[in-house]
Amino acid sequence: MNLFRRPAPSLDDLIVNARHDGFSKSLMPTVARPAQVFVRGQGSWLWGSDERAYLDFSQGSAANSLGHSPQVLIKALADQTHMLINPGNGLHNRAQLNLVDRLCDHTGSDQGYLLNSGSEACEAAIKLARKWGQLYRGGAYHIISASSGCHGRSFAALAASANAGGNRFEPQLSGFSHVPFNDLPALHAAVDAQTVAIMLEPIQSEAGVIPATEHYLKGVERLCRELGILLILDEVQTGIGRCGSLLAEQQYGVRADIITLGKGLGGGVPLAALLARGKACCFEAGELEGTHHGNALMASAGVAVLDTVLESGFLEQVRESGLYLGEGLARLAYRYGHGQLRGNGLLWGLTLSDDSADAVVKAALHEHLLLTTPKPDCLRFTPALNISKSHIDEMLLRLARAFSRVRTAQLQCRKGIAV
Repeated sequence: MNLFRRPAPSLDDLIVNARHDGFSKSLMPTVARPAQVFVRGQGSWLWGSDERAYLDFSQGSAANSLGHSPQVLIKALADQTHMLINPGNGLHNRAQLNLVDRLCDHTGSDQGYLLNSGSEACEAAIKLARKWGQLYRGGAYHIISASSGCHGRSFAALAASANAGGNRFEPQLSGFSHVPFNDLPALHAAVDAQTVAIMLEPIQSEAGVIPATEHYLKGVERLCRELGILLILDEVQTGIGRCGSLLAEQQYGVRADIITLGKGLGGGVPLAALLARGKACCFEAGELEGTHHGNALMASAGVAVLDTVLESGFLEQVRESGLYLGEGLARLAYRYGHGQLRGNGLLWGLTLSDDSADAVVKAALHEHLLLTTPKPDCLRFTPALNISKSHIDEMLLRLARAFSRVRTAQLQCRKGIAV
């Protein structure tokens, strides 16, 4: 179908969702979703119930690290389903032990624990830090995080997050404070005798893909060592190859005491991990449990994803694809007069010239392209880690048409033309 033959939508058409064929009164409206109902996926493509194919550059907000329904994941899950799904959190299973051992070996960690989501992993990191504070810092419990950071939606993770908009379900949990990101003096000034840890993202994805500077993150690590407090790195979004290395910390040359992983670790299934090093390994039996934590089925998916990411040449390919994507986005940004492009590997954010991100995302849907927007003036790109250059080229063509749609609608609205 020639998409240019469709009438150009107005700004209202591009922003406001119409009633969709998948409308359900039973589904809680907690997430704003487009009209399309998706029924299958393969690689970088999703198909709707109308059998139209969409090029997916969101990939479940970076959860589908190997794309939709990769064969390696299908096989791992099928094989594990035939053997054992979930013996219970109180029993060992082979997939759980394999994944924890692999994660620790390849990240230089001493202990690990498997959970269901990045929010849970961050919640567990906060508990672990406070346990360490009880043992080694006179009961210190205060955690400092960065303004515009996002560590999840559970209560402790929400309290650590300054970027979570909407209803924060007050009162918030106490013992948290936020200081400006990439501001080392402000961070130093916030530390007191009750501070137990500093919790940061190497790249603030929900803030518009804002990377920490190397000077800042190395300075934070040095500050933690000098003051005897813990460094927690939330790598839920940046870990497992997203930035072109297994962990983003490796590119910065820093070493955290506690690391959280999620999203891409499961390749699309609910899986996360908490990693700890040195004296931060202080949990005891009964202090962290969950019915599905470390279940064999999800752990088998994690093993399949991790083994794939660690294959020879895979991370190099992520870096090459990331540079190719960044160069293409930079050309489009220049052509359409948009703003700064930020990112690393296959995590990119593009600041627009105005608050038109929702309109661009909706226009992209007309072009059968799926994108996300963390802020009103920012687009985010998180394709599969094995994305091809041909799919990047196709995305850039569709994005250019989406930009043109929005520009046309804006010009027509300014001229008072009804469209």
